[in-house]
Amino acid sequence: MPVIDADTHVDETEDTWEYMAPSELNLKPMVGFPANPDPKLPPTRYWMIDGERQPRLRRSDEKTHTKVEARELLDVKVRLADMDSLGVQTHVIYPTMFLIQPTLNPETDTAIKRSYNRWLGDRCVQSGGRLRWNILPLLFDMEATVEELRWGKEHGAVGVLKKGDKETGKYVADPYFYPLWKEAENLDLAICFHTGSGIFDRVSAKEAPYAVGRLQYPVLIAFQSLLQNGISRKFPRLRFGFIEAGASWLPYVLYNLERRIHRPGEGQGQAGGGGEPNYDLTKNMLVDNNMFVTCQVDEDLAYVTKMVGEDSILVGSDYTHADQSQERDFQQHLGDRAAEGAITKVGLERIMYDNPKRLYGL
Repeated sequence: MPVIDADTHVDETEDTWEYMAPSELNLKPMVGFPANPDPKLPPTRYWMIDGERQPRLRRSDEKTHTKVEARELLDVKVRLADMDSLGVQTHVIYPTMFLIQPTLNPETDTAIKRSYNRWLGDRCVQSGGRLRWNILPLLFDMEATVEELRWGKEHGAVGVLKKGDKETGKYVADPYFYPLWKEAENLDLAICFHTGSGIFDRVSAKEAPYAVGRLQYPVLIAFQSLLQNGISRKFPRLRFGFIEAGASWLPYVLYNLERRIHRPGEGQGQAGGGGEPNYDLTKNMLVDNNMFVTCQVDEDLAYVTKMVGEDSILVGSDYTHADQSQERDFQQHLGDRAAEGAITKVGLERIMYDNPKRLYGL
């Protein structure tokens, strides 16, 4: 059975910024190192962007089960060989540094995201279609975003990375983003809400344990916001992915939306306040709204699929990252879940191939 890994990553490297125009070189991210590193800890580094630090981790081959040549796409053949060893046909790639908004300067934002898109597009074209990727939209300039989507589509992109909280100071359902939705729909590109944040807010390592949900919860916010404000109705051919936040939240959010229908409250119906809810709850809510959600292999999949079916669930390995979302051996584990009856054997094929193929238009 062919397998599509619906959530993998690339680590930005110095080559990522080599596509910036000569007039933009003063905006180029530079590598920085702590002035007084702790000798007891592994060496650290970071990107300096507009005078602010942004993360650039030193990854462990052992913990990530990958090589730097694959993580940074220094050698596309190394990544393809690793995919072969895992029995994976296609990787769909998301960024690393750009999961969090890196700057408040529109000029810098546009320059570094455009360079990333050119760099990743050039790398992926070397893969013979096995590496596909998500475009970083240039959201401070919507006309530039539309042009960027067209360029990305021509160079192997299958989706557009969007954050579920505020970007450019606007929430997901704001009409400001309608040109993005319309062009993505026209180009058959998915809109993908990956864990992360569009809000510029650098959390220190000391504060990180207290900032719970900062990266995961925006995915849930986007899901409810799109439904509650009728976005999928306005753009009925547009597909939406909700990536790396698990799927166990689906019953809660759908329950919450149902309560709003029966008890709407003042000003809770739709954007602008007042009125009846701007959505219907259907038996196949995800399918009817072209929505797809990645799961974790150890979730209560029997309960989740009972609620939403098996036609909209995906799985991803989080390739290159080593955190709670890492699922390098998802094929084996999902096969075990099918054997124990948590999902059907037909559902197994849908989750690992058919559903990501539909989401990403492959």
